[in-house]
Amino acid sequence: MSNLFFNKDIISVRDLSLEKINLILKLAKKFKKKIAVKYLLNKIIAHCFFESSTRTRLSFETASLRLGAQVIGFPNAENLSVTKGEDFSDTIKSISYYADLIVLRHPKEGAARLAAEIATKPVINAGDGANQHPTQALADLMTIQETRENLEGLSIAFVGDLKYGRTVHSLVQACALFNSRLFFVSPDLLVLPESLCNELKYQGIRFSLHASLDDIIAKVDIIYMTRLQQERFTTIEHELLENQFVLKLEKLKKARSHLKILHPLPRTSELDKGIDDTPYAAYFDQVENAVYVRQALLALLLNKDIAINGC
Repeated sequence: MSNLFFNKDIISVRDLSLEKINLILKLAKKFKKKIAVKYLLNKIIAHCFFESSTRTRLSFETASLRLGAQVIGFPNAENLSVTKGEDFSDTIKSISYYADLIVLRHPKEGAARLAAEIATKPVINAGDGANQHPTQALADLMTIQETRENLEGLSIAFVGDLKYGRTVHSLVQACALFNSRLFFVSPDLLVLPESLCNELKYQGIRFSLHASLDDIIAKVDIIYMTRLQQERFTTIEHELLENQFVLKLEKLKKARSHLKILHPLPRTSELDKGIDDTPYAAYFDQVENAVYVRQALLALLLNKDIAINGC
């Protein structure tokens, strides 16, 4: 079996078939069980974060280093030539000469797709504006799979900022491949984009919109909490909405015993820290699993035969 990922880009969940997702998760589980083989010796990975990040950047660095790669790059856009007026295309083209793969985060939607068209090396989208965050969705799927064993046919509630939350957009598209029943809980101002709703309708995925988590908490297997994307809307909007969708420990009295709560982090006030030490909490498992998923992707993209030897 040839490696379906070799020298490819990972820009959107739409680029991933069910077969590809299962392959990534299978290899990620192998990395979690044992120390990683140094698949990336003599490789250089460019971590280019035009937008600041903590977990995504550090987990990609951890994944790269565990696989034996060397890391170059920057944690934000300060002090780059783009601040002097350099064209984004020239920046990406130049980085292609320095590295074997580019991990890109950017505040503008579509930047990762544009970079993939320009770069002569594979590009992984580490988040582009309010658009996509495919590697986070894969870490989410791995975490859900660990808690429920099977990803097929689960009832999943997405709560909070569904308009600007790129992690939501990616995971919703991934869940559609597993025939999930989806519940979208948000204020009217932050509902899931119409284009995504239409996509789900076309695929025949069951979903519904709700104004309160209380209405559906007893029906779901997974709750996916999100913070308000303060950087993506006005201060007035944020002040109006920040306390509307908060998950407190007492709300879980109606929950199923096997319920798991996920959150891509960082969190603010929307998720009670009192939940951290309960069996419901799975968000720090997401943090750990993100490293193994990113190890799997980096290894697959840069090793022609790893699908045979690694899985």
